[in-house]
Amino acid sequence: MKTVTTILASLLLGVAAVAIADDAATPVSGGMHRYVVERTFPAGALARLDAALKAKVNANNAKFGVRWVMSYANARETKTFCIYDAPSAAAIRKAAAANALPVDSITEVPVTLEPK
Repeated sequence: MKTVTTILASLLLGVAAVAIADDAATPVSGGMHRYVVERTFPAGALARLDAALKAKVNANNAKFGVRWVMSYANARETKTFCIYDAPSAAAIRKAAAANALPVDSITEVPVTLEPK
């Protein structure tokens, strides 16, 4: 069975090939860079994510110029794939440390691919 990461990577590569061929690529604007951040959490950790905690995370992120766009979680809610706009991967790592969040990997994804 393929891992979630392998499936996600294959999907992104397939979409990238189609979108680039169709000239449908749109760069991230405003001098920011877009990243996918992979995180692993202990079982049950995401159950504590409420509005107050999200507000605290967003406030800490802003100190480093980091904006949390959205996150996806696996079915067991132990792995997340988070989309961020930030000036650098280092800024994301600093924001993660301020928020006591784990970081497994950070991958820059400078192009948004749309099915147009």
